[in-house]
Amino acid sequence: MSVEVAYRVSSTATGGGRDGHVESGPGRVKLDLQPPVELGGSGRGANPEELFSAGYAACFLGALRLVAKNAGVAIPDDATVTVTAGIGKDLVDNGFGLVADIAVSLPGMNQAKADEIAQAAHGFCPYSKATKGNIAHTVTATV
Repeated sequence: MSVEVAYRVSSTATGGGRDGHVESGPGRVKLDLQPPVELGGSGRGANPEELFSAGYAACFLGALRLVAKNAGVAIPDDATVTVTAGIGKDLVDNGFGLVADIAVSLPGMNQAKADEIAQAAHGFCPYSKATKGNIAHTVTATV
């Protein structure tokens, strides 16, 4: 893939990775990390899956709005995208793998058009493209 990079940002993890600290270069993100209870941690800090789901949701909503605009479709102001990220045992290599369930809410829109725009956004979103073929995705739209 060729990308004409318009923006770059770095973040640095210290400590034990999932049990440590992460900070972005600009300093807007400064979080202590703790594994979730389900993975044997205290659950008192953020974790990489939370950060992934937050970034993915924001990126997908932006992609949804742009795809709809380019198609001449009005997206309701109260549209939302919720990404539920999951982590668990990878049954192929016995390591870990991710899944992402993407729930798009487009109140008042025709269901067929909502499905079409959600799928088009999934094909356009940089997070979706980066993870295509690497994690299982579901995309659902509700109106």
